[in-house]
Amino acid sequence: MPHKITIYTDGAASGNPGPGGFGVVLMSGIHRKEIAGGYRLTTNNRMELLAVITGLEALKSDNCQVTVYTDSRYVADAVEKGWVFAWEKKGFKGKKNPDLWIRFLNVFRKHQVKMVWIKGHAAIPENERCDTLAVMASQGNNLPADNGYIAE
Repeated sequence: MPHKITIYTDGAASGNPGPGGFGVVLMSGIHRKEIAGGYRLTTNNRMELLAVITGLEALKSDNCQVTVYTDSRYVADAVEKGWVFAWEKKGFKGKKNPDLWIRFLNVFRKHQVKMVWIKGHAAIPENERCDTLAVMASQGNNLPADNGYIAE
């Protein structure tokens, strides 16, 4: 029987582009794990997507039943409305963040994933915690470069 996992995610960028961070809360039964990271120059959408990727990459086994809660329409709609699969067929031509979308698809296909959009800043405790983690990570010292970010 596949493991059932719940993942909450959030991304933040101050300036957009600017310093950014992501926060993830993973839950399965009695287990809970928090993950955060930041970059010195990135965008909000990159951090939203990287939060989901990081959560999925943290899973220790394949074929998990995963529900991902995100307040990012960019991420939720791209998956649930099938846009990312059309972008992939066209080699992501003209699309932003192809490096992250490719990485996302590689880990997404290892699991049974349902993306659920939730309203941000709506007093959902795990989403609020992810927001706090993302903002704190974006304010860290000596943040690394987001090597996939390309300024336009």
